[in-house]
Amino acid sequence: MCGIVGYIGFREAYPIVIKGLKRLEYRGYDSAGIMLYADKEIKIAKTKGKVSDLEEKSKDIASSKATIGMGHTRWATHGVPNDINSHPHVSNSGNIVIIHNGIIENYEPLKKELLKRGYTFTSDTDTEVLVNLIEDVKNKEKVKLGKAVQIALNQVVGAYAICVFDREKPDEIIVARLGSPIAIGVGDDEFFIASDASPFIEYTSNAIYLEDEEMAIVRLHKPLKIRKIKDDSLVDPYIQELQMNLEQIEKGGYDHFMLKEIYEQPNVIKDTYRGRLLANQGIIQMAGIEDNLEKFLHAERIIIVACGTSWHAGLVAEYVIEEFARISVEVEYASEFRYRNPIINKNDVVIAISQSGETADTLAAIKLAKEKGAFVFGVCNVVGSSISRETNAGAYTHAGPEIGVASTKAFTTQITVLTMIALRLAKAKGTLSNSDFHLYLQELEVIPEKVAEALASTNEMAKEIAAKFKDATNCLYLGRGYNFPVALEGALKLKEISYIHAEGYPAAEMKHGPIALIDEQMPVIVIAPKQGHYDKIVSNIQEIKSRSGKIIAVVTKGDTQVKELADHVIEIPETSDALSPLITTIPLQLLSYHIAVMRGCNVDQPRNLAKSVTVE
Repeated sequence: MCGIVGYIGFREAYPIVIKGLKRLEYRGYDSAGIMLYADKEIKIAKTKGKVSDLEEKSKDIASSKATIGMGHTRWATHGVPNDINSHPHVSNSGNIVIIHNGIIENYEPLKKELLKRGYTFTSDTDTEVLVNLIEDVKNKEKVKLGKAVQIALNQVVGAYAICVFDREKPDEIIVARLGSPIAIGVGDDEFFIASDASPFIEYTSNAIYLEDEEMAIVRLHKPLKIRKIKDDSLVDPYIQELQMNLEQIEKGGYDHFMLKEIYEQPNVIKDTYRGRLLANQGIIQMAGIEDNLEKFLHAERIIIVACGTSWHAGLVAEYVIEEFARISVEVEYASEFRYRNPIINKNDVVIAISQSGETADTLAAIKLAKEKGAFVFGVCNVVGSSISRETNAGAYTHAGPEIGVASTKAFTTQITVLTMIALRLAKAKGTLSNSDFHLYLQELEVIPEKVAEALASTNEMAKEIAAKFKDATNCLYLGRGYNFPVALEGALKLKEISYIHAEGYPAAEMKHGPIALIDEQMPVIVIAPKQGHYDKIVSNIQEIKSRSGKIIAVVTKGDTQVKELADHVIEIPETSDALSPLITTIPLQLLSYHIAVMRGCNVDQPRNLAKSVTVE
């Protein structure tokens, strides 16, 4: 989860590292720290809190002309968020400095052994154990820093992305990864190190992404050297050209990244089907599907693995794929999938969904599925991410960088990709009539316009409703069919950014327990488009009404029946039932956003969360 930034070159390191940490703060914001090396001295500042707090605390060293520096923004795993547990961590000699994203699972026995050898510890972190282990190996084996890091990493169990600096070798930084992403930006006689490319996109468009169990020796005035941690073999560096630009990671006049990303959805949905959907010609073409069409067509079932919002997108896909392509689909929490000894066959197709492409639980599920002989297809947003490399094939969502921790545009673009897959398989299998296939293609093509219309027409109403219910302590979200996952996603958004307890349910399940919660204080958000199970959901609304619940209904424009029953109504453009989640989710995103703003919550950086969950 944590964010890592490093620089070695000819520029002043401090402003590069601080700016980079601000761009990576979505990865964790419990604490922040920086190390600079200048005039043969290691200078460190670190603090509990955000990067802005670090800026204040590091004023004394900010004027340093250091051209080597490392920084860290933390999502706490071992040790509470405080100044002492903040990174960087320094070895007992004061010579070796480390920053770390990940978790060292066997830190306790290693710590006990190091204590026996006379080492002392000031923090509760697993990272301080690792830096002293590196120092112990270096001294005992009488080896250089790179070799010491390599030997030490072969003794640890867990996940990591690390940067290590040694005062005795002040012209290099050692970088290594296992399970947590790290990128190295390659400039002219300078190198940038970061958890993703956003900290260095204005300096270079060339990046190397380390693979698992690789270590890079980054040195001034020398070419980059990459080695395998296990066997020390050399790896040829593969330089990629970056796809993102600076504009994509700026707020662009919006108050929050989340709001910007909500309003980007018409364009990113269009970008997602661009070149893949040719409605007039009746064509859907996706390279990852076309090249592996037989695998899908002969699949006994499709297993979807994901976490959080991506899991909700998987639930929508379950409805769409089973409806269109008539293939059995199971949707699994990636975090539980591998721990229950699942039955996976070689004729199964596993679809792994992740915005970041780095989700640790989803990666572990992929590896298990591959071991069992299943074909694994990835749906992710970040080009070159671990999931895109680990899967047999896949499709990118083309949502662009998503900085807001609460996912919005990633959700709608995932649904877009998964719907196209369902339609392409239906076409190949002949399970959808030609006329229906063409109709869905045409409807999908105009979805961006309808999303834009929903954004324009529902924002003010969402704001009005937010003002009335911002102090609620609980909320229920109800939906049926395709919109049951949307109810789950709406509830998750409210929980994530406003800290109001909310639950999503299939509307019919309400009377099997949750109805006990309903009184005049309980807001109930009901997704009730005209298509689908309309009559049934009207009955569910009447049940709520008779128990004095406050009903907020999302309805199709022109609806009269629900409007008479509901306390508040949000109207959306009409579309087919199968595509409705792309529209119905919009007002729920806006409602959560406005409630969070009115409650004074940090919308882009909700407490305790991080954007990319790279530890289990």
